[in-house]
Amino acid sequence: MKETILSGMRPTGTLHIGHLSVLNNWVSLQAEYKCYFFAADYHALTTGYENTADLQENIKNMVIDWMAVGIDPEKSTLFVQSKVQAHAEIFLLLSMLTPLSWLERCPTYKAQIEQFKVNQGKDITTYGFLGYPVLQAGDILLYNANRVPVGKDQLPHVEMTREIARRFNHIYNKKIFVEPEGKLSEIPLIVGTDGRKMSKSYHNQINIMSDEKELNKKVRSMITDPSRIHKTDPGNPDVCTVFNYQKIYNAPIIEKLESNCRKGTIGCMDCKKKLISALDILLSPFREKRAEILKKPSYVEDVLREGQIQASKQADETLNAVKSVMNMA
Repeated sequence: MKETILSGMRPTGTLHIGHLSVLNNWVSLQAEYKCYFFAADYHALTTGYENTADLQENIKNMVIDWMAVGIDPEKSTLFVQSKVQAHAEIFLLLSMLTPLSWLERCPTYKAQIEQFKVNQGKDITTYGFLGYPVLQAGDILLYNANRVPVGKDQLPHVEMTREIARRFNHIYNKKIFVEPEGKLSEIPLIVGTDGRKMSKSYHNQINIMSDEKELNKKVRSMITDPSRIHKTDPGNPDVCTVFNYQKIYNAPIIEKLESNCRKGTIGCMDCKKKLISALDILLSPFREKRAEILKKPSYVEDVLREGQIQASKQADETLNAVKSVMNMA
């Protein structure tokens, strides 16, 4: 039997090219694993509970983007977290036995609270945000996922899931949960067009579905070597945002681009044009696939409805086992 993969994304807005490495990893996993991919709308509430006007539209657009990039509903189960009721119930049950100290020591907890306070002036010190690692653990354990694709910074969350699973199995003296392992993937850091973290709130993102006009606008606004005044002046790629992108999207010619920049034989605008071309070649098939999907009015709803049915079967089976050993059934 294939091992199980579980992963999700928060529907907080339009996907940008920083998400592509994660999605490409998902696409490759489909052939080897039984995959569950979900729109994590409960998780979106942990930091955006006050702004839900676009939530349903964001979910739909995100799932369309997934399929446009190559996530295949014939190979993977796609669903919305809140539509599978077992997610809310397993969160409640697991929260009863998760020590408060485990949540307070979570390395990202205080860091994200401070980040939101500084960048958005928002207080996210809610019970839901403190407890989101338990919700995340429930997401994973409901499907007895063997592997969870993550970057290195997310490994502590997988370890907490393992600890919660171990604690539950020990307390009730029965192995209900598999202890999942993190499946490390290389996720390159792609900065925004202004050199800061790529974020919708900074308006510095390049969306996956950007057309050539939008790509031109975004790339032309990128900051290059500020000390380079004339086209023929030697440049310093080490301080150039465009060059950071070139290393990812124009890797076959990166040595030539670097050499020409340092010698002053290629101007910043010509360098930007090469990046625009590479990005357009990369993204145009996704735009075409998205257009095809949009021609089928009920396709996304049908995919998510079928995904909800399939996910619920597995989630309910696990939840019933949990409630049985807890004498709640």
